[in-house]
Amino acid sequence: MAETNNSAPLTKTARQQKIIDLITRQSVRSQIELAEALATQGITVTQATLSRDLAEVGAVKIRSTAGSVYAVPGEGGDRSLQQSTGESLDAKLPRILEELLVSAVSQDNTVVLRTPPGAAQYLASAIDRSSMVGIFGTLAGDDTVLVIADAAVGGAALAETFLEYAAGGLAEG
Repeated sequence: MAETNNSAPLTKTARQQKIIDLITRQSVRSQIELAEALATQGITVTQATLSRDLAEVGAVKIRSTAGSVYAVPGEGGDRSLQQSTGESLDAKLPRILEELLVSAVSQDNTVVLRTPPGAAQYLASAIDRSSMVGIFGTLAGDDTVLVIADAAVGGAALAETFLEYAAGGLAEG
């Protein structure tokens, strides 16, 4: 089977999500720095467009240990500002798995994760936002997350990694 390397179209929404991802994954100190980071991902924007996008996603400059950096409001009802802390999403994933993972089973390049009712979308979002290697994508229901593993990693290895995180056996980083 041939490998497909499809990408999302560069819509305004996709571009703004990339901006949010960059701000929450790394310290972004200026619009120039943000434009350069976007350019490395093949996204070219004008300063006016970038300024408008930052305003629309609610980005603000805050003081941090890294100096003055951009931060964005959290998802859903979380209005607290989210910024890169160097550990943010990846440090949270093992803790979230510890709290929510009920079981993990695999077949071929898929993993089915079970959670308490209502928690699957939260877990899938944490997995999607982490930099965990070997994940092609996730789908979430009410209490089930389907994780599709990259072919090179495989479902069995990925399921084992999730179980080890949940047991507190691995430290992300």
